[in-house]
Amino acid sequence: QVQLVESGGGLVQAGGSLRLSCATSGRTFSLNTMGWFRQAPGKEREFLAAVARSSGATYHATSVKGRFTISRDNTKNTVYLQMNSLKPEDTAVYYCAASPRPYKTALDPYDYWGQGTQVTVSS
Repeated sequence: QVQLVESGGGLVQAGGSLRLSCATSGRTFSLNTMGWFRQAPGKEREFLAAVARSSGATYHATSVKGRFTISRDNTKNTVYLQMNSLKPEDTAVYYCAASPRPYKTALDPYDYWGQGTQVTVSS
């Protein structure tokens, strides 16, 4: 089993930055891909970014490319999402996810999910 715990969410003004962290534990050696998603009230869950644990290759959704950056530190078993130039429409619960499969597309399924961390951007 794999456990994921997100942290770093909070309230920030528009234009500000936040860095989310996702600490992983358990059978982390079985993981290939780590991803970040978000879900705003009344909206579907949205893929934001993914990173390959071994190579560090990254993939970002067009909607956040240039503002959000995913990274990983395997020595700490932690994945990060740096979010800059935040907008009120970025307000959502942000989730970390993990998969034992290599990344193919933004529609890939993930086996493990964190509990989410709230990000609120005020105007």
